[in-house]
Amino acid sequence: MKTFFSTLVVASLFLAISCKDKKSETEETQPTTTTTGSGPSVENTLGFGVLDKIKGIWNGPVTSTTPLGGYPEWIVDFRPISENQVSAKNELDTLNDIHMSFFVAKYNNEFKMAFRNGGAFGGMQRVSYFLCDSVSESTNNSFYRFAEILKGKSRAFTEVILKDDSLIIKSYTNKYNTQSNSTPHMTWSAKLQDLTSCGPAVTAFNYSKKTLTKDFSSSFVGQTEAIYYNSTNEPYPETTQPYLGKTTINYSFDASHVPDPLKKVFLVITTQPLLSGMTPNLANLKYRSRYVILAANDFSFVFNYMHPGSYYVYAMYDTDGNNVFSSGDWFSATNTAFTLSALGTTTATPQINFTIP
Repeated sequence: MKTFFSTLVVASLFLAISCKDKKSETEETQPTTTTTGSGPSVENTLGFGVLDKIKGIWNGPVTSTTPLGGYPEWIVDFRPISENQVSAKNELDTLNDIHMSFFVAKYNNEFKMAFRNGGAFGGMQRVSYFLCDSVSESTNNSFYRFAEILKGKSRAFTEVILKDDSLIIKSYTNKYNTQSNSTPHMTWSAKLQDLTSCGPAVTAFNYSKKTLTKDFSSSFVGQTEAIYYNSTNEPYPETTQPYLGKTTINYSFDASHVPDPLKKVFLVITTQPLLSGMTPNLANLKYRSRYVILAANDFSFVFNYMHPGSYYVYAMYDTDGNNVFSSGDWFSATNTAFTLSALGTTTATPQINFTIP
């Protein structure tokens, strides 16, 4: 049990501490042959292939020049939210989260895949909009580049590289227009963990289809760049995106476990159970979908913009404050199940009731 719980938390939580990561075996340079441009028909949507290739649960290390630094694992659950859009939402804590989505857009009478990337960073909001401007696709290797819509690559761009069961996302920025060109911002090198969790959405939408998600033809009039620092004027805020719901997790402690409010609680949500009775199933770690780090006395957290489906939630308390769960830490030693419907709301109530031997 001790080995299981240590592995569970180390593997399931990305921590806001810097780390040196070896270059992933999935990483490689971009393909040398690219195509650019598109046409005035949705059938010619540039970069459309990314929709099918990026769906699934992915996991891998991040290297970053941001204040969060690098971390050994980042788990992202991309699923369809319509016939022409895929998205994923992640949290680190109450001040840091990210929502990513890829969808079909029209701009300047051209149809291209769009990439919306935004959330809270240290409590400050930022949302960026990109359009695909370069594509190279072969049987086993695909490359997609997304440039900031108004200023282009000099302001910011993102590269998405897919090969077999590997995904690399590289982002570049000119650091709030303080540089003449964009420089590396973040690299995520991931491996595909699971495709079954997104299966119901794929079936429900007959995903994917070459239909229009968002017409940006007049969305950026008067804007100097397609980057926003609040949701007041942005053209496609999270609140207007379809299908997603929210889940409130209310965690508690039994009478024999009295928490220190200065310590942390970790919530981990999976699509398959991690326990069979009191026997751990390490193989199901690949089904981790969402997670967050909270103060022990928060007692509640809302996972917003969450994919509909069936889940299990686990709450864990770090008694020694070392961000690694080991002997003496506390755990909710049951599979607390819940189901979320499309555009729905639900709750789950795990209880921390077990001390790890």
